[in-house]
Amino acid sequence: MNLPRSQLKNITKFYSGNIANQEINLTIQPGEIHALLGENGAGKSTLMQILYGFISPDAGEIFWEGKQVKFNHPLQAKKLGIGMVFQHFSLFEKLTVTENVALALPQSGKFNLSQIDRKIRIISQEYGLKINPDYPVHKLSVGEKQRVEIIRCLCQATKLLILDEPTAVLTPQETDKLFPVLRKIAATGCSILFSSHKLDEVKALCHKATILRQGKVIAECNPESETTANLAKMMIGAELPPSRKRQLMPPGAVSLQVQDLSLPAQHQFATALQNINFQVCTGEIVGIAGVAGNGQQELLALLSGEVLSPQANMIKLGEMPIGSYGVAQRRHLGLGYVPEERLGKGVVPHLNLLENALLTAYGQGLLRRGLIRNHKLNNWTNRICHAFNVQDAAKNINPHIPINSLSGGNVQKFIMGREIQQNPAVLIAAHPTWGVDVKATAIIHDALIEMRDSGASVLVVSEDLDELLTLCDRIAVIYKGQVSELTPVSSISRNKIGELMLGIGFKRPFIK
Repeated sequence: MNLPRSQLKNITKFYSGNIANQEINLTIQPGEIHALLGENGAGKSTLMQILYGFISPDAGEIFWEGKQVKFNHPLQAKKLGIGMVFQHFSLFEKLTVTENVALALPQSGKFNLSQIDRKIRIISQEYGLKINPDYPVHKLSVGEKQRVEIIRCLCQATKLLILDEPTAVLTPQETDKLFPVLRKIAATGCSILFSSHKLDEVKALCHKATILRQGKVIAECNPESETTANLAKMMIGAELPPSRKRQLMPPGAVSLQVQDLSLPAQHQFATALQNINFQVCTGEIVGIAGVAGNGQQELLALLSGEVLSPQANMIKLGEMPIGSYGVAQRRHLGLGYVPEERLGKGVVPHLNLLENALLTAYGQGLLRRGLIRNHKLNNWTNRICHAFNVQDAAKNINPHIPINSLSGGNVQKFIMGREIQQNPAVLIAAHPTWGVDVKATAIIHDALIEMRDSGASVLVVSEDLDELLTLCDRIAVIYKGQVSELTPVSSISRNKIGELMLGIGFKRPFIK
């Protein structure tokens, strides 16, 4: 009889008196692709980090191939053959992709960077995870950083590969390529612990699923034999609320206009933007799809005011040229913004929820003569948390805790809620539901559709095609710094968008 690859017995972990994991039992067999499911804050990330040796449990035991082990550091887990792709990246920002991968590999002497470079290129080609090994990490987009994490694990000889939302930034074609590779890896005896909020993927890929709710194991099942609705119900303990139906209505006046927007590459690894043209009207949601690294980062910086456009009239809010306006001026005129990088740009991690709410919402009557109106700020923050179900590990709403103590999904819900609750005339949202669970996704989608139905304009930049097709009235694709013509959702398929994202049949609209 084969021994289990790994067993967790009665694992318990507390944070500030709150239970993140409570007496969790989990068994992973050799060659098994095992799903770990649960809402944001259910304890999935904590459990995976315990198995990886990143944090230590307060109680319980870990067994590896039948022998009890104790991890005080991830290096101990790596030596046994455990690799992990984190949802929040563990990369050195100032080093290149090759140097980051090199640091994760066992070395007996000097680094052979040229050999590692070749290995990265081979693996990235094989997996469809395009990356330049010479890029410094701080110049990469969020999606590209996640690719580095995946490649870094794939470069190691692992017996257990832990994947936290590995397909969140992949096109359908790339996901289709990745899944056979994962199955091939599992067929060689390597186990995979797969955490994802995409339940269709879990059903298609995984042999078994363990479902957490409020830090406890509440069910184990074969996901292939369950419906996505049943899996979601087990995760949240109730039926998913019905999604808000979009009202069919003609778009109104143009509220955001981009005209011949061009920007030379700002550094050797940047993407140059070339004559981008599109409009977003009142009462519509426009989506821009694209594989990470095709100019999304540069476009978002120009639209938000983080970078000023070469000419003011290249970007207009209504009839007003705003290309020369900074972030604060654009916000004052009614432009809301959700950045792609939630920790660092979306929030300040060590500040509490109240302080992070104030960062962009100070114009909501939260200040008087330069002084903070604490009662109003507290009410405002609680309003965000209640509306978007922002909770800590104990399912409490506490605006005084540092925001980095929340799960990644709860941080995302907070940022989205903070911007939506300000009722901007135009909202630009990058990856609005990246890393959030099915219930939170429904809440965010409903809020965006409600904005649209009330006459606001929404621009969504995302790599999640299911999300774009669910939300948007029109969709364009960005590829190598150019944006295709906007097409009604009713006239384009998921596969066609995926092909355009890969440059297959891509055509930039002709502009006179």
